[in-house]
Formats: sequence, C-alpha cells, structure tokens
Amino acid sequence: MKIVWSPLALARVEDTARYIAEDNPDAAVRWVEDLFATVERLADFPKSGRIVPEVGSPRIREVIFGTYRVIYSAKNQVEILTVRRSSQLLRMSELGEDET
Repeated sequence: MKIVWSPLALARVEDTARYIAEDNPDAAVRWVEDLFATVERLADFPKSGRIVPEVGSPRIREVIFGTYRVIYSAKNQVEILTVRRSSQLLRMSELGEDET
C-alpha cells in the first residue's frame, strides 16, 4: 500500500528534528530515519496501528514512536495525517475535514 505524508505531518517531523538537532544533530538524523522506517512498515501492515481513542473510527489509526503518536488514515492508501508528542491533546482539525 502506498504511503503519503500530509504537509502538516512533514512539518511536524521537520520541527521536531530541528529541535533535536540543536543539541545533537546526529540524534536528529537517527530520529527521522527511525521514524520513517517505522512508518514504512504500514505499507505492508496498514491496520497494525491501534484505533485512535479520541476518534473511534477503524480508519484513523496510530503507531507509537517513542514519545510521539504517528496518526494516519488507512483506506486506499496510508496517509500520515500528523505526528504529535503523546502528551499533547489531539486537535480534530489535524485529521482533515473528511476524516472525522
């Protein structure tokens, strides 16, 4: 299954990587590589993530990556909707109008 990243998700990854790179550029590179490797597994196993509790739709799922939630939609393709720290509240607007 094809994986597509939303602009919001990519921006979140970039912001986080920049923050990590302030102290440790190598760790930032590793974090991004590991995150993308984790997400790539969804191409073969799109339903492997758990259903997002705040949403309750079998189509909106997430995988946990360290202290981050990678929230995605699994339909005809895997669309990565957002990447958030687990401690942050999820805003439904991040899921797109047709996903809620």
